[in-house]
Amino acid sequence: MLDMTKKTYRRYADAHAPRSPWLADCVRAFWVGGSVCCLGELLRRGYLMLPGMSEVRAGTLTSVSLIALAALLTGLGVFDNVARYAGAGTLVPITGFANAITSAAIDSRAEGLVLGVGSKIFAVAGPVLLYGASAGALWGVVAYLLQRVG
Repeated sequence: MLDMTKKTYRRYADAHAPRSPWLADCVRAFWVGGSVCCLGELLRRGYLMLPGMSEVRAGTLTSVSLIALAALLTGLGVFDNVARYAGAGTLVPITGFANAITSAAIDSRAEGLVLGVGSKIFAVAGPVLLYGASAGALWGVVAYLLQRVG
């Protein structure tokens, strides 16, 4: 049995791990994430051209469209290829979250609609909703207290 400390193992692993092309990774993440945001803006402006469309409704339709597109691309296996190429660039919140939810549903479909898909979707969404709501409530209290003091 090898007697290796954590420090020795870390040095060994660092010496043998492939180096990441961090600059290229950053550029790819930047342009892909920026492209997703530009697509969202194009959709919003397109929706605003429809007769009687309000800013709020155009924003809602844009969000729904990006979610549907990310879910569709996840189902077709395209989103994973883009994510391998762009890394964090695909984590634009709305599309990244849609991908996470859809991937969980696809991975668990063999277990059935209720015990598989239904429960696994909430395994991903639950923590996001819990911590998102908790953080929002906490910051709401902080903002309220700061208003009262100021």
